[in-house]
Amino acid sequence: MSTGSVNLRRADTRRNHERILAAAAEALTRSGEVPFNSIAKQAGVGVGTVYRHFPTPEGLVLAVYQREVRQLVDVVPKLLAEHSPERAFRIWTTDHLAHYMMTKQGLAKALGAAKSSHGQLFANAHEAMVGAIGRLLEANVEAGTVRAELEPATVLRGLGGMLYLDPNGDWRKESASLTDLLWRGMRQDCCSD
Repeated sequence: MSTGSVNLRRADTRRNHERILAAAAEALTRSGEVPFNSIAKQAGVGVGTVYRHFPTPEGLVLAVYQREVRQLVDVVPKLLAEHSPERAFRIWTTDHLAHYMMTKQGLAKALGAAKSSHGQLFANAHEAMVGAIGRLLEANVEAGTVRAELEPATVLRGLGGMLYLDPNGDWRKESASLTDLLWRGMRQDCCSD
């Protein structure tokens, strides 16, 4: 077998893996379940391919969670490149973080139902989110829009209020209001004596 065909197979395996994760994420958004047959059909692969990539539903749920967190973190540099630091922060919180929280409640339920303990996975995800917020804050400090002493973990806890928004209500407007409230407390001129 030539090296080229091995690389093609690896590329195909990566594409299948990503299509399976995308289909599973959509299924979790709709129902909170990961029916392997439906996921295989939507991903355009055989059910055996799904099982080869993810032998258990729990493994698939955890992989979807990791993918979703990675997407939230990976979008930050793009937002900072395309927008002012303040606008990047607002877009990230309302269009990405809030959207994730409102549309991924099925994923949250599936994670809660996971049988084994995955404390390190959640710790890594939390650390990645704190890092993403840290990067947004750093850009805003450099732009002079927020106070330098802000702790990214504290800002993330403040954004945790989005978990209380109603996914069937006007969560976009409410997340923008929460972001605005938080922003006012973070501003450079907020708390001067």
